[in-house]
Amino acid sequence: MAPVVTISATYGAGGSVIGPAVAERLGVPFLDRAIPGEVAERIGCSLEDVLEHDDRAPTGLDRLLSSAARLPSVTLGSVDTAFVGATDADGRLLYDQEFVEHTERVIAGVAAAGGVILGRAAAMVLAGHPTAVHVRLDGPRDRRLAQAAAMREAGRAEALMRGAVEEAGEWRPPTLRELDGNDRARRAYVRRFYRADPAHPKHYQLVLDSTLTTHPSCVDIIERLARERAEGRRGG
Repeated sequence: MAPVVTISATYGAGGSVIGPAVAERLGVPFLDRAIPGEVAERIGCSLEDVLEHDDRAPTGLDRLLSSAARLPSVTLGSVDTAFVGATDADGRLLYDQEFVEHTERVIAGVAAAGGVILGRAAAMVLAGHPTAVHVRLDGPRDRRLAQAAAMREAGRAEALMRGAVEEAGEWRPPTLRELDGNDRARRAYVRRFYRADPAHPKHYQLVLDSTLTTHPSCVDIIERLARERAEGRRGG
């Protein structure tokens, strides 16, 4: 079977760097920014509407934060769905759960062919997959903040080298408020739609402190485990 890896990463843990590197090593697609576009196509709504319900997009994070206050009202056996002010191509009103269900279908399609999926509660969606490797990347807040600043500066330097001045933008360091807000919103997404704690190790075969373990080492470890799982081996 083709390798399947899901990555749950807190802010500054390096998921956007480690994920693509793992996919390249395994020779499978990396799914992050492509997911909202496919969901929009499936639903028949705008990409902007999907991004407002996506756990990896800045607009989606803002919306998830505003909806987090309603989380205590979620009960077992039901999901708190709300009209979101969006419509499909036929003018039909759309609800939160519809975006999540279509995202799950995209994830399931990736799992059938092999791939690396970042975020979107993919470890919960593919919990029953026989060979998928579910990975959690995390680390202490202060080290994640420092790593986020380093990655942001590296990305800006790379954009400037390509002459993409607008993409590079004006340098500003990430803040603890930004870190905590991102973490809180991504937690809210998983809690709201899957009634689970994304930080609990029971959801993963592998939990790495990617602020102490170098990114290349993280890639090595994930690649080896993914290949073993895909080949039906337990490792030695």
